[in-house]
Amino acid sequence: MREDEFEALVLDAIGEMPQELLARLDNVVIVVQQWPSRDQMVEAEIKHRTGLLGLYEGIPLTDRAGYNLVLPDKITIFQGPVEAMHHTRAEMAREIKATVAHEIAHHFGIDDERLEELGLG
Repeated sequence: MREDEFEALVLDAIGEMPQELLARLDNVVIVVQQWPSRDQMVEAEIKHRTGLLGLYEGIPLTDRAGYNLVLPDKITIFQGPVEAMHHTRAEMAREIKATVAHEIAHHFGIDDERLEELGLG
């Protein structure tokens, strides 16, 4: 899939998030990257590059004391791993939506363990 087509799926996924949730995002940028870097894989404790679909890098809202004049938090959606796992546009769209929601949850301070408990992991 071309990068611009993949980016359109990411934008669609963002657009499908509840408006109340999107309005509470604070100082966050969402980007598409082809593959995770080695540093990103180490940070996420992932050994194989196809295992990392998205990554939140930043300071969750729940941990922001004295927070100002900092670079935006970043949510990265990785195109290569999503395409490696899914072969149809519909499958990719579902995965991207789930991944975007998962990474936004991290911005709000919800960790992977809690997401699993909620059935969203």
